[in-house]
Amino acid sequence: MTDMRARPRVVIAGGGTAGWVTAAALSSQLKGLLDITLVESDQIGTVGVGEATIPTHRSFHVLIGANEVDFMRATRATFKLGIQFENWGAQGDSYIHSFGQIGKSPWMADFHHLWMQAKADGFGGDLGDYCLELRAAEAGKFALSDKLNLNYAYHLDASLYAAFLRAHSEARGVTRVEGKFVDVRQDGECGFIKSIVMENGDEVEGDFFIDCTGFRAALIEKVLGVGYDDWSHWLPMNRAVAVQTQSAGDILPYTRSIAHEAGWQWRIPLQHRVGNGHVYCSDYISDDEARATLERNLDGEMLFEPRVIKFLTGRRKKLWEKNCVALGLSSGFLEPLESTSIHLFQIAATRLIQYFPFNGCNPALADHFNRLASEEFESIRDFIIAHYHVTQRDDTAFWRDRQAMDIPDTLKQRLALYRDNGLVYKGEEDLFRIDSWIQVLLGQRFETSAYHPAGRLMTTDKLRSSLANYADGVRRTVAQMPSHADFIARYCAMAGE
Repeated sequence: MTDMRARPRVVIAGGGTAGWVTAAALSSQLKGLLDITLVESDQIGTVGVGEATIPTHRSFHVLIGANEVDFMRATRATFKLGIQFENWGAQGDSYIHSFGQIGKSPWMADFHHLWMQAKADGFGGDLGDYCLELRAAEAGKFALSDKLNLNYAYHLDASLYAAFLRAHSEARGVTRVEGKFVDVRQDGECGFIKSIVMENGDEVEGDFFIDCTGFRAALIEKVLGVGYDDWSHWLPMNRAVAVQTQSAGDILPYTRSIAHEAGWQWRIPLQHRVGNGHVYCSDYISDDEARATLERNLDGEMLFEPRVIKFLTGRRKKLWEKNCVALGLSSGFLEPLESTSIHLFQIAATRLIQYFPFNGCNPALADHFNRLASEEFESIRDFIIAHYHVTQRDDTAFWRDRQAMDIPDTLKQRLALYRDNGLVYKGEEDLFRIDSWIQVLLGQRFETSAYHPAGRLMTTDKLRSSLANYADGVRRTVAQMPSHADFIARYCAMAGE
C-alpha cells in the first residue's frame, strides 16, 4: 500500500480513443480532485479499426456531459440499431442482432417462451415482428422523439472521436504532453511507477499511471509483467486487413458482419465514408488471400491501401497492478465482432472513478477491480465464441474446426440450459442481455423445443390477439419513421453536406 497525496497526480500514457476516453471520464467527474496529464506522440499511430459501438456509449456521454449532436457532427457519426450477421448460421443465412427489447415479458418467463407457445399453436410469425429496433433496421429507418424510445448506438470515426474527447478533456483541465517516452522509473523498494522519461530527457512524475499504450502494453506488461491469458484456442483470429472506402448506396442504421471462408468482414457506414475490414486466422488463409477476399467484397472505391493488423486474442492476467491500470488494447483484445472494444475501456474508466485509490493503492482494491473486469471480459468472450461454435457451416476447415472445438465451461452451461430448457439468463457482470442471446442462438439455428408454459395461462385467442396487437404496433411505428439518411441529414449532418 502507498499513500496518495491530497490531489493525486494521474499520468495517462498514450492517447488515441482509450487515452482520451479515460481523460474525459476522470476530468468530467473528478475535476478538482485530480491533476491529470496525458502523454502521447503524434508520431505514434493508433489501430483505429473499432468504429462501431453499443448502446452503453450513450450512457458514457451522459456521464461526461457530451452533447449528442455536437459529437455526431464532429465524428461524422451515424446511428446503429444492431448488427446484421450474414452467412453465419449457414451459407445464405442472414439475421440481425438488434439492440431492442423483444416483446413484453411476464415476470415468470421471458417473451420468447410466449412466442414459442404461439408457434406450437400454429401462429406467432417471426420473433423479429416484436422488436421495433430490428424492424426499423431492416427498413433502413430511424427517428428520435419523446414518444419513441429506441435503443441505439453509433458508428463513428475513431480518430475524430479522439480529437473530440481531447477538446472536451482539455477544457476540463487535462494537460497534454507531446512526445515519446523512452524509459520508466520505479520505486526501488515497492516497484511502484514513479515517472516516465521522455525522449527529450524530461520526466513526467505521477502517483497513479494508466496504460493506454495499445498492444505495446508499455507499462502493465513491459514494466510490471502481469502476464497474458491467451484465448486463441477459442478465438483463433489473429489478423485484420482494414480499409476505408467511399460511400456507396444507402447509409444503413446497422453494422454488417459477413462470414467468409476463414473469418468475417465488417462494413460500418459513416456520414463521409465506409469502414471495412476482414478479420481472419492466418492458419487458414494468407494475408494476400485475406486482402483479395476483402477487395472482392467492397461496395465503394478504396480511399487508401489496405493495412494488416496483427493481434492475439486474450486479456492481461491483471488490469490493475501496483499503481497502474491498463485500459484499451493494453488490457487485452477481443475481436470487434460485437463492437465491444470501446465499451470495455469506457466501463473500466467509469469503474476507476468509483474505485480510484484516494486512500492509497492496496491489494483489496486492485483485486476487486480485477475481478469485475475479468468477469466482464469472460462473459463477452463467451458471447463471441458462441457465434463461431453454434453454426451449421461445414464448407471449410475453419468452420468445421469451430464446430468441433472445446469451449469454456461457462459457455457449455449456457448452451445446455437453452437447449434443454429454453432458458437464457443475464449474470451480474454480463454485458449482453437475454434478448441478445436469443437473437444470436435463433439466428444461428441453435434449436430448443423446451419452453416455459406461461403462455397456457391465457386462452389461445388472448395470446393470439396480444401478439398480433404488439406486432401491428411495431409495423405502424416503423412505417411512420423517416429513412436513416433523411434523419441524419436533418439532425446532425456536417455543414455543407
